[in-house]
Amino acid sequence: MRYPAEETAAKHERIVKEASRLFRERGFENVTVSEVMKAAGLTHGAFYAHFNSKEELQEAAVAYGQAISAGRVRSHGATKKGLKAFAARYLSARHRDNPGDGCTMVSLAQEVAHSTPEIKAAFEQGLEEILSANSVDRKEAIFQTAALLGGVVLARAVKDPRFSDEILESVRQKISQR
Repeated sequence: MRYPAEETAAKHERIVKEASRLFRERGFENVTVSEVMKAAGLTHGAFYAHFNSKEELQEAAVAYGQAISAGRVRSHGATKKGLKAFAARYLSARHRDNPGDGCTMVSLAQEVAHSTPEIKAAFEQGLEEILSANSVDRKEAIFQTAALLGGVVLARAVKDPRFSDEILESVRQKISQR
């Protein structure tokens, strides 16, 4: 059965959006195609009308997540005030505690490092967009991005909630001073 192009595109977008969320929450290996399709409200069999493989879905999900992240960076503006506002949001308990709603880079960078060249390319393209959204020079943009990501990674990795909060606050404070 053939569906109108708009309906097919909407289903495709729903699959990618749900996959991106699930992959950020649990990683590539801990999410099945069936789980993605169920979250998208579709059957497992419909997957192959949209993607040839799980890796192709991973690539699309990473590209989608990176585009969302780049939009969030741009929405705060390329000023000191904008950076401070972005850092406050990014280095927050809410972001730390909700990876499915958060940044693709912080949740999936380590997995992307061990992925296909296509997934790495999608990740890299998104990173370049994020770096170019920043008004500071490239080296400073790379530093700020690495500090933000590292802060959230460390805050998620420690057991003690007070230590986790301290990490977020320390990085937030240092980024805001730049």
